[in-house]
Amino acid sequence: MKKEEQAPKKFSSLTEALQAMGLPGPKHPLVALIGTGTDAEVRPPAGGHVLSFYKISYKPRLSGRIRYGQGHYDFDEGGLLFAAPGQVMGGGEELSSGACSQYTLLIHPDLLWNYPLAKKIRQYGFFSYAANEALHLSESEKAKVIAIFESIGEELDNRIDELSQDMIVAQIELLLTYAERFYKRQFITRKVVNSDLLVKLEKILSAYFADEQALSRGIPTVQYLAGQLNLSPSYLSDMLRTLTGQNAQQHIHERLIEKAKEKLSTTNLSVSEVAYALGFEHPQSFSRLFKARTELSPMEFRRSFN
Repeated sequence: MKKEEQAPKKFSSLTEALQAMGLPGPKHPLVALIGTGTDAEVRPPAGGHVLSFYKISYKPRLSGRIRYGQGHYDFDEGGLLFAAPGQVMGGGEELSSGACSQYTLLIHPDLLWNYPLAKKIRQYGFFSYAANEALHLSESEKAKVIAIFESIGEELDNRIDELSQDMIVAQIELLLTYAERFYKRQFITRKVVNSDLLVKLEKILSAYFADEQALSRGIPTVQYLAGQLNLSPSYLSDMLRTLTGQNAQQHIHERLIEKAKEKLSTTNLSVSEVAYALGFEHPQSFSRLFKARTELSPMEFRRSFN
């Protein structure tokens, strides 16, 4: 008889999470920095778990550098991994990404209440990246990141006062701003690799429409394309934005419009038939998208082309 899988344990408070790691309670109820910057590294709780807060981990020995031809395109100075509230994590996935964490910052969403960062933090795509899409750091980047962790640690070690939260939130925002900059650098240093992924993406989309998969499966989704490329949807969108200036959804829409123009100009299919062939459930949705992207309705385009 197959053993039932145990549901991931949910940690609603920082105290619960720290206890599961065998650590003392947090110095601040809404933010905790685990690790000392020494060889005393932090291991995650055993088994699958779900956090109710943001998690940023620095791992000193990340595996999974990108190799292309005879060269590597990432650094050996460790790197950062990010997780948002509600994500399921497990020992297997985390340990596969390299060594244990040297620093782990846990941030309860309530810490950011009434700060602009509360809204901005949800816009950072890297909180949804997979473990193998970690941010690899150069030596100088590592120094900046470690300095911020240490600054947060010093603030938590001091007596908590009315300015403590402002100082900590400011340091978190600086850390995330650096992460955004360093990820942009990583997309650039992986440009050759990512360009090959873009070619593969175009082949997947071409095959999708050529094989008439859209008729049965609908419009290709970002999740489908990311799965075909073994990437997370957020990473795919950010990679495409760096290469083409468009996110994954915009890229799909551009290809849909190209295929629609081809069918409208070379076949006698009705607008509804074109819409269904491209995977639209409702022709009106197709017509709205087409006009938004071309400033012409499908019929106006067909007449202007003829």
